Amino acid sequence: QVQLVESGGGLVQPGGSLRLSCAASESITRVIAVGWHRQAPGKQRELVASITSAGGTIYKDSVKGRFTISRDNAENTLYLQMNSLKPEDTAVYYCSVMIERRGTYWGQGTQVTVSS
Repeated sequence: QVQLVESGGGLVQPGGSLRLSCAASESITRVIAVGWHRQAPGKQRELVASITSAGGTIYKDSVKGRFTISRDNAENTLYLQMNSLKPEDTAVYYCSVMIERRGTYWGQGTQVTVSS
């Protein structure tokens, strides 16, 4: 019954920045990892960034140095700061949370379009 609500997507020019937010409906215990995936039209959904409960991070190679994943546990919110955006970053971005013994929950997705 965990619900994830995303916001912050939109249209931005190449080189611009966006910050995506994902708010959970409740405080979640036993979180294994949280993350962001994206899916471009006709493409497979791919991992963009993830962070474990211990703070370890994983980034897709093409976003390293440009994107930063972070979380605010007190506010039950996950963020993805995206800088130096490129047209190839255009996709629907989904947040997720993996919970021990419960499974993975997904947000509804938010559209990010990078275009001049």
